[in-house]
Amino acid sequence: MFSAAAAWTLVVGGAAIWRHREFLSRRYDLGNMVQAVWSTAHGRPLEMTDAASGQEIVRLGAHVDPILALFAPFVWVVSTPELLLGAQAAVLASGIYPAVRLALEHTGSRLVASLVGAWYLAFPWIVWNAFDEFHPVTLAIALLLYAIWFLDNDRLVAFAVAAGLAVLCGELIGLTVAGLGVWYAVHHRRYASGAGIALAGAGWTALCIAVIVPRFNEGNPSRFYDRFEGIGGSPRGVLETLLTDPALVLAELTERGDIRNALWLLAPTAFLAVLTPILLVAALPQLGVNLLAEWASAALPMFHYSAAIIPVIVAATIMGLGRLGPRGQVAAAGAALAVSVSFMAVYPPRPGAQVFIFPERFPSERRKAMRAALELVPAGAPVSATNRLGAHLSERRTIQLFPELRRAEWAIVDTRNPWLPEGGERADRRAFAEKVARLARDPDWRLRFDEHGVRVYERVG
Repeated sequence: MFSAAAAWTLVVGGAAIWRHREFLSRRYDLGNMVQAVWSTAHGRPLEMTDAASGQEIVRLGAHVDPILALFAPFVWVVSTPELLLGAQAAVLASGIYPAVRLALEHTGSRLVASLVGAWYLAFPWIVWNAFDEFHPVTLAIALLLYAIWFLDNDRLVAFAVAAGLAVLCGELIGLTVAGLGVWYAVHHRRYASGAGIALAGAGWTALCIAVIVPRFNEGNPSRFYDRFEGIGGSPRGVLETLLTDPALVLAELTERGDIRNALWLLAPTAFLAVLTPILLVAALPQLGVNLLAEWASAALPMFHYSAAIIPVIVAATIMGLGRLGPRGQVAAAGAALAVSVSFMAVYPPRPGAQVFIFPERFPSERRKAMRAALELVPAGAPVSATNRLGAHLSERRTIQLFPELRRAEWAIVDTRNPWLPEGGERADRRAFAEKVARLARDPDWRLRFDEHGVRVYERVG
């Protein structure tokens, strides 16, 4: 088990680092995390350059994921992008331990437990999440699995540690913890403890949304409320819409694409997770948020938005195996493994497989031009960069996303990477081309490099 986890870490973590070095990662999001960790290591806790304003902010005004600070001590000896990508793979791999332990305890079979361990490492959405840039919330996949295992064994202190670390990965993880409290109360008949866990989890999320985010966002509510504008635009607005127009909320939850994506989440379990429906309740809050969001990737299982759902369905699958007879357990575990391996064979994370997580590689001459362009930008200089190039320049205090230039001394532009911060998930090629042309005409900027569509400008005025 440990050797398999180590091998998985080396292969998947190494491939994730290769992806970054091949310019397939992005400033938004990998660079955001890199800068927050690097800034923490340099005495400015969780500081990052805001994509919208171009000003330095504390990350807690966007997402409450202070677990990032734990990586800061390692920045002095390891390059930050490689540190985060390797650590993400290692933490994900560690989830094999609670998965195997749960399987042993619920089935009593070492063969089934071995199949479950292999299935966990082959679980497609876990593998894909290892390549989805770096997100603190992705670490919660393994941490929540530990929390479920501890809770299933009535080890409340150990559960509190695992769940406490998990909620530091994101503001909405508290909802999943609250769901686990409900499951614990009903399934284990520990009503007082379960209620306390549910209240603590829900209270954490409420504290983050109502207090911490506004505190670090100049008194404003979450900037992500606009993803729910059609149904109220805030938690309170969504609740009001649910009470006054439930049909609208139901319609958002049951769009054809959303139902398909929910089924995709369950498919690698061979739908065995439905054998433990009470535990699946813990996944409903995050699933509901994902399905209601007006953000296409939110409902796709290979993205980090599914991180709080995956450990619940993994644990529900394992507990579901325990409901079967000995022969059924082996056959079902083997079927789940076969389905997951088939998913990985048909839809592996590789260049060109997914437009955001794994886009097509650039030709070698373009990558060579990018590396040469990066070398021209002085270390620590305030810089503005397009999205993919920005992922390699985030270990500095000011790294703005092009076309923001107000405080930049250098600008590095990939003219074939037409993504703008205000465009969301869509690239506006015309608007991007206009901004590139405006920079080229600006007398305050001098062109220092121009090869294969990659340009470097230095401010001279």
